[in-house]
Parts: sequence; C-alpha cells; structure tokens
Amino acid sequence: MAYHDEEWGVPVYDDKTLFEFLLLETFQAGLSWITILRKRENFRNAFDGFDYKKIAKYDETKISALLEDTGIIRNKLKVRSAVTNAQAFMEIQKEFGSFSNYIWKFTDGNPIINNFKSMKEVPANTALSDAISKDLKKRGFKFVGSTVIYANMQATGMVNDHAVYCFRHNEVR
Repeated sequence: MAYHDEEWGVPVYDDKTLFEFLLLETFQAGLSWITILRKRENFRNAFDGFDYKKIAKYDETKISALLEDTGIIRNKLKVRSAVTNAQAFMEIQKEFGSFSNYIWKFTDGNPIINNFKSMKEVPANTALSDAISKDLKKRGFKFVGSTVIYANMQATGMVNDHAVYCFRHNEVR
C-alpha cells in the first residue's frame, strides 16, 4: 500500500532511481510485483544500492555470490542481465547525456495521463511500450519485453494509470 500511495506512478527523472526500477522490473518478469517489493531491500543490499556503475563491473565471483543469495530472485539469466543492462544503461547515458533524457524522449518529457475508470481497462502493454522494448533490445538490454516495459512506465510515472477514482490519479499529475 505504501508503494502505491507514495511511489507508483510518480514521474522519475533521476538515473539511479530509473535503473533501480528497471532492475526490479526485469527480476519481476513472470512473478508477482509483491514478491519483488518484499525483497526490495535484499536486492538493494545485494546489488550495491542499485549502483549501475558497480553492477556493470560485476565478475563471475560476484555473480556466483548473487546466485547463492536467498534474499533475491536467484535466476541465472536475470542476474546476468543485471550486469548486461547496467552496461547498456551507461552506453545510453553516453549517447543521450542521461538515461532519463533517452527514456523520457518517448513521451516528449511528459507523463501520459490515462483516465481509466476501472483497473480492467489498464493494458498490459501498448504500441509505445512495444517501441521502447524494441529499442532497448536493439541496444543490448535483456528481459525488457513490452509488458515489463509498460510496468516500468507505470512505476516511473511515464504513464499515469491510477484509475480516475483513485486519490493518486490527480496527485501524480
């Protein structure tokens, strides 16, 4: 509830926070978000505070240690993708000045405000999440399918998918 009431859907422009959400979303693929939220602090500790510069340099010893860490999701492909994605994240920063500049260009820097009357109306993905997913994959990212990207867009406030009856709908505008 605190995550919904304080974080979900609030526009994020800080690269460190954007990386944190992206890393968590990639680990969430195929699992429930509550599973990841319950392990969020374990992920923070295991992944050096979500410091993408450190994660990009993880070696086999660190990867092996992560795969033994019962506090996180110990999926070999997802752990390795964290390293790959950190490296690709930094390449985007070099090209665009920041990851924020890159990702927010897809919405011209402004959140997309949806006016759903029911959570049943909220899509799992959109043409925009398809396009972002495709571009990220082209740039070497892993576990960034369209559904993962749409969930990330919701979490980071690129889209406001709070239903119109939710008190947060107007607060995050």
